[in-house]
Amino acid sequence: MSQNFDPNQNYYFFNKKDSIPIVFIHGVGLNHQMWDNQVNYLNEFSILTYDLLGHGKTPCNKDKLSLKDFSDQLLRILDYLKIEKINLVGFSLGSLISLDFTSRFQNKVEKLILIGTTYKRSDQERSLVLDRYNQAKLNKPISKQALKRWFSDKYLDDNPKTYDLFMNILNKKPQDHNNFLKAYQLFANHYDDFEAIKKIDRKTLVMTGSEDVGSTPTMSKELVKDLANSTYIEIKNGKHLCSIECSDDVNMNIKKFINN
Repeated sequence: MSQNFDPNQNYYFFNKKDSIPIVFIHGVGLNHQMWDNQVNYLNEFSILTYDLLGHGKTPCNKDKLSLKDFSDQLLRILDYLKIEKINLVGFSLGSLISLDFTSRFQNKVEKLILIGTTYKRSDQERSLVLDRYNQAKLNKPISKQALKRWFSDKYLDDNPKTYDLFMNILNKKPQDHNNFLKAYQLFANHYDDFEAIKKIDRKTLVMTGSEDVGSTPTMSKELVKDLANSTYIEIKNGKHLCSIECSDDVNMNIKKFINN
């Protein structure tokens, strides 16, 4: 698997095989490492992972970020690698980017997989996210709170290396923290583009952990109603990062969906 920077300083990993590449887009505050379980399990496929603008090793030189900025980032990486068609997998903010990208470049997407997606947030749900964003703006520590929302207590107790990895990713240096806030502001203030979503006709799989309190099963079921060619799978006992805690279940469903 090659790791490199493209001419725009986007940091990526590309494992080229004889198949339509699976592209994975991570969530806010994270980086490409969140997909390690999927990369290892799906190693017979071409796989592209990368760090979003202002995350991991990819810089960000804009004061404010939009979904269009993130979609254009992916488009530039695909153009650089001469990739015409992809299977696209997004998590959380990555799901919102995936929906935006697919609505704009539908001819480039073969299949779409969305994990832990927010949709039709209630006023109360939006208020909770904005509260967390405002805490982060004040430099209040949010990493431990985040991990408790993302993983079960038992999983964190049983997997100290995962705990340490994500604490390390989430505890930012000042410049990284500023870039994180740009993406978090976008995520916290996001309003769904219902018209664009309803025009997506790509075959889509929507997955959510049954215990996800921020990107709830109800949200995913509502999204499936508006995506013309979609199915919903609930990951039993999964919280927000079910792709890691329940990776066997998630991986099996990704592979089955792409192969069908």
